[in-house]
Amino acid sequence: MIAIDSILTLGAVGLTGLGITSAALLKGWQGWLDVRRLEIARIQDGGAPVATGGRIEIADLRERVRKLEAIAAGIDL
Repeated sequence: MIAIDSILTLGAVGLTGLGITSAALLKGWQGWLDVRRLEIARIQDGGAPVATGGRIEIADLRERVRKLEAIAAGIDL
């Protein structure tokens, strides 16, 4: 049979672990909210939303890489 001391110790360790995990998740949540607040403030100040140009920027980067690879291979575009 498991002693009561062992059960109390396991319970305390579990509760401590739950507290640490909850604190870490809360810190991450607060950080995420801060990022979202900054994005909203940026949009309200007249800046472009962060996610809007993401695909366009990736397409531009791919095109640049393609051109650089062609230059490196000696192909004239």
